[in-house]
Amino acid sequence: MATATITPMDRWETLPWRKIQRNVFKVQKRIYQASQRDDVKTVRKFQRLLMNSRSAKLLAVRKVTQDNRGKGTAGVDGVKALTPPQRLKLAHSLSIGHKARAVRRVWIPKPETDEQRPLGIPTIHDRALQTLVKLALEPEWEARFEPNSYGFRPGRSCHDAIEAIFNAIAHLEKYVLDADIAKCFDRINHDALLDKLNTGPRLRRQIKAWLKAGVLDHGELFPTERGTMQGGTISPLLANVALHGMEELLVQRFPTKLHKRFYAPQVIRYADDLVVLHKDRAIIEQCQLVLGDWLQNMGLELKPSKTRIAHTRNALESETGFSFLGFNIRQYPVGKTQSGKDTLGKRVGFKLFIKPSKSSIKRHIHQLGETVGRHQHKEQTRLIRALNSLIIGWSRYYSTVVSQDIFEKVDYLLFARLFAWAKRRHPNKSKWWIVDQYWRITKGKGWRFQPPGSDYQLYQHRSTPIRRHVKVQGRRSPYDGDWIYWSTRLGKHPEVPLRVTRLLKRQRGRCVACELFFKDGDVMQVVHTTSKQPDETGVRHYRHLLHRHCYQAKSASRKLLA
Repeated sequence: MATATITPMDRWETLPWRKIQRNVFKVQKRIYQASQRDDVKTVRKFQRLLMNSRSAKLLAVRKVTQDNRGKGTAGVDGVKALTPPQRLKLAHSLSIGHKARAVRRVWIPKPETDEQRPLGIPTIHDRALQTLVKLALEPEWEARFEPNSYGFRPGRSCHDAIEAIFNAIAHLEKYVLDADIAKCFDRINHDALLDKLNTGPRLRRQIKAWLKAGVLDHGELFPTERGTMQGGTISPLLANVALHGMEELLVQRFPTKLHKRFYAPQVIRYADDLVVLHKDRAIIEQCQLVLGDWLQNMGLELKPSKTRIAHTRNALESETGFSFLGFNIRQYPVGKTQSGKDTLGKRVGFKLFIKPSKSSIKRHIHQLGETVGRHQHKEQTRLIRALNSLIIGWSRYYSTVVSQDIFEKVDYLLFARLFAWAKRRHPNKSKWWIVDQYWRITKGKGWRFQPPGSDYQLYQHRSTPIRRHVKVQGRRSPYDGDWIYWSTRLGKHPEVPLRVTRLLKRQRGRCVACELFFKDGDVMQVVHTTSKQPDETGVRHYRHLLHRHCYQAKSASRKLLA
């Protein structure tokens, strides 16, 4: 991983990306292992090696300019995209210790409220440098983070957090502290965060420069005395570092005593949303006070309007159960055949059901209605394309819980909305003429919203199979090197489209071009190829799954050969 100067003969499309990624991962694995054994000296040594290496710089630039979904967003310099030569030049110029430029503030609406969430968009140079620093810091902290922290971490998702809650209350009813940290990203104390990071002086100055860079909003520069602005590539990692320690704090304050039937509270956190579970309400109330005092040291506090104590089976404050990450979690009484005990020790029957929350269902139906309304005078195919993007994403997000009845209900409401859409386009036609024009009726499959003479049809919510998600094991991390485990998980990820899941299983989690395992967050591309049969009787069609940058490299090489 020795540093090297980029020569004019280098081409971005022909760089050995497989070797580059392997080089970076080898050092990250060493950082992870050294952090596990608390070898700070070795951690700092390999972090410096990684941040000075050409491979890490090239990989950081590729993530910012090609892989990240927000790659087309400009900072205060107005630069949105870079050509391959400019990417090489940017990678060569990355160096820790540069001053940071102000971030451009962008406001986006918050769901279910009239408030807006501020985002800070750094320049491409600062984003690439932040990604380079994140490549070095993330393995160190992945070895330290608590097992029930799931937000903005590689290899972990919302479904892991929900499955952890399921495992905690599947057989025992508990009280719940459903808490939210008020403006977490905007109020983190800079000095406390930097002390907790405990990096070297040079890296500390660089991170402090990003934190103090200021915000440009409508041409006016505002100072940033606290908080880490959302939008930077390193901001989620810094927020996780700031909130690290909650679970260990409560375990130490309320230790487990098996012989006295006393169990420590369980903390499950996703970014700044968290729940604390325990069968004793008094313990939950003490946990709320303890967490409030602990957060003050980081300049944070619990948001009163979104923090409440609930119970998984009984109604408290006129509401039973609780909602977390868009899921409603509640225990329902089902008689005395199920094992469980109430707060008085009396045996009762209940069953835990996790469903989409009412607010999420309402928001999704509203989005579908708005989409249909915007396409009142457009072709049916364009309406189907717009609806499918909403339906597939939403239904697959909730495909790991008890959602089948809700899927059927949403399909029925959408059908009524589509029929009204068609009736308004043809007010003087009969309903059977309208059905014949916009729906295809197939035996055994029912009605399909589909144009005549076309195979392109509307995806139905109920077509999504319900499959239970398998929670990530303990403190496992992609940096532990167990790629058999991680490739298997990636092949069964609930947010991956079905055709991609099949290709991952067939390819055993590897990219066909670079033969590297796909990792969480990688942008994938399905490629269609054809080949003639040996006997010249026809053409055979193939599908392969590639990294998007591998696909772009193949396309660029074909153009060069042409």
